Amino acid sequence: MVLLGKNMLRDSNQIVLKNIYKNFGNVKALKNVSMTTDSGKINCILGDNGAGKSTLVNIISGVFLSDKGEYRINNKTVEFLNPHEAISAGISTVYQSLAIIPIMNIYRNFFLGNEPLNNEYFKIIDKGFAIETTIKELKKFDINIENPKRLAGTLSGGERQLLAIARALYFGAKILILDEPTSALGVKESNKVVEQIILLKEQNINVILVSHNIDQAFMLGDKFFIIKNGEMVGHLDKFETSAKSLRTILEK
Repeated sequence: MVLLGKNMLRDSNQIVLKNIYKNFGNVKALKNVSMTTDSGKINCILGDNGAGKSTLVNIISGVFLSDKGEYRINNKTVEFLNPHEAISAGISTVYQSLAIIPIMNIYRNFFLGNEPLNNEYFKIIDKGFAIETTIKELKKFDINIENPKRLAGTLSGGERQLLAIARALYFGAKILILDEPTSALGVKESNKVVEQIILLKEQNINVILVSHNIDQAFMLGDKFFIIKNGEMVGHLDKFETSAKSLRTILEK
């Protein structure tokens, strides 16, 4: 079994899952699921609640091990025993609930768990570097923060979402899983997040977008994977389908 470091994810960043099965007791969460996602594309996973989307994402991100099947990144077989191993290999997930702590300031949220130290012995955080880096990285997402010392809870929903994405990319994400990134946002905030997701393609990121919003997914997506009752019932490229066709498959 080969585990990949970040340097092995620079070029293609391709994920291949073949014949994946996952059971929870008598519940068959995933049955013979196969899919391939590529860098520089937005790969959409579509399905209703309980269809198996979350289980699939949790296998990709190292939360669960599959019971059977093969998981490859850039043609190397991997087996992540925990999310930390997946993160170390360049795979990050931004969940719907967001991993942002509202009562902690913005720059501490950006470096959450990865704080830069200017005195390793006494574990003293290099605040100057952390603040300067937070400002610089958020500017890349069109977020201008004059005071990163303020609480993250003062950010809008869209800004929090983009903070989580910016943090993931800064710490080496080449494969980025976005779980319903706009579901809790208003129209203006949603549009801002969508604009930034589109720009991720230009950075050669392998974006895996989990969504209930068929119209938005079709607008953004390059490839579509449709899951129903734990099975992959559709695998379509954009040129061969439409939002209406995707909805029809889901509603069958």
